[in-house]
Amino acid sequence: MKRYRIESGAKVDLDHYDPDDTSLCPDGKKATAEDNSKVEEKLRDLQELLFAEHKRSVLVVLQGMDTSGKDGTVRHVMSGFNPAGVSVHSFKKPTEDELSHDFLWRIHAKTPASGEIAVFNRSHYEDVVVVRVHDLVPRKVWSKRYDQINDFERMLSESGTLVLKFFLHISKDEQRKRLQSRIDDPKKRWKFQHGDLAERKLWHEYREAYEDALSKTSTEWAPWWVIPANAKWYRNYLVGTIIANALEKCDMHYPEPDLSSVTAV
Repeated sequence: MKRYRIESGAKVDLDHYDPDDTSLCPDGKKATAEDNSKVEEKLRDLQELLFAEHKRSVLVVLQGMDTSGKDGTVRHVMSGFNPAGVSVHSFKKPTEDELSHDFLWRIHAKTPASGEIAVFNRSHYEDVVVVRVHDLVPRKVWSKRYDQINDFERMLSESGTLVLKFFLHISKDEQRKRLQSRIDDPKKRWKFQHGDLAERKLWHEYREAYEDALSKTSTEWAPWWVIPANAKWYRNYLVGTIIANALEKCDMHYPEPDLSSVTAV
């Protein structure tokens, strides 16, 4: 899995990551279905342990180009979790009230409590990607946000939150196919918006913004993982496995019950 992790201080060039890569599962989708089921089962057990221990929390950040599969990742990878302990948040255009605060104010309010998992389907990284591409704030403003984000995520990590960030990497041609499928399939047509085509014309600008964000905010305490996402099944396998591995490394334990006041029956 280490091949997909961006080391702290590394300069990211997305040309070095093949979005069609499925190299860890050479036998293909059908052969990996059983492995995916095992990963889902492992995640269920680890979530219960996380909740029982109640000492730490997990923040999963999903970013990527339009149609990269953020919703699908939530639907498939997180499906085995107990919904009582998981929240999913999507950060759209900020409200007037949110704009009157610093850009991380609305983000911090949605971070997970001890024992919980929060998933950000788009996140605070919109404030160094979208605002940059569309020139919504001056460069002197968004350029400072990389360090502010790193400090924010360090604080979360030192407070007991495991921060895992995934960039879902698709090719421009794969995006074209997925946009076309939204038009062709009556069940998906509601997802299509004319603005998607306008955003697609900014592919190069978005890519450049993401490369800078990945380079400047992949840290030891909150690493980025570049996930090949043209093959949806492989995307799900990688994200689920990385989350499971990270939770296992936390060395969590079920708490011992307090039996001091219990009398024998």
